[in-house]
Amino acid sequence: MKSKKSKIEEKELVVKSRTENLSDIREFVSQGALLIGLPAKVIDNIILAVDEACTNIIKHAYKYFPEGEIIIRLKFSSEKFTVIIIDHGVPFKPETIPDPDLQRYYRQHRVGGLGMFLMKSLMDEVKYVSVPGKYNQVLLSKKLSATH
Repeated sequence: MKSKKSKIEEKELVVKSRTENLSDIREFVSQGALLIGLPAKVIDNIILAVDEACTNIIKHAYKYFPEGEIIIRLKFSSEKFTVIIIDHGVPFKPETIPDPDLQRYYRQHRVGGLGMFLMKSLMDEVKYVSVPGKYNQVLLSKKLSATH
């Protein structure tokens, strides 16, 4: 007897590492999430996490170099919606970023620097893969059973 495997669908968008392309990325992710019927609040959370990841790539991986390439892949099945973001910039080591002390952060009236914390809070799974000299990849996943 064969086990029933859910069909996995994929979509891809490739943009240059410019902040003006963030709206195209948001629209692409939103359309993909709407296609599978995710609730608006879940879509908003996914878009915010993706926005943070892409902003970090523009700022840190490409250091505002506008010709860097950002590849956004959407993978979805009946179980999971995953956004895979790939760049070819400076490698990222997530283990070097400590969890923020939110009270201290607030008291110091800091702005920015909470991207990773936000991504981990908004998504069910956040994974980083860096292959120095080749690519960086962040996977942001949302389990679908928990969203409906």
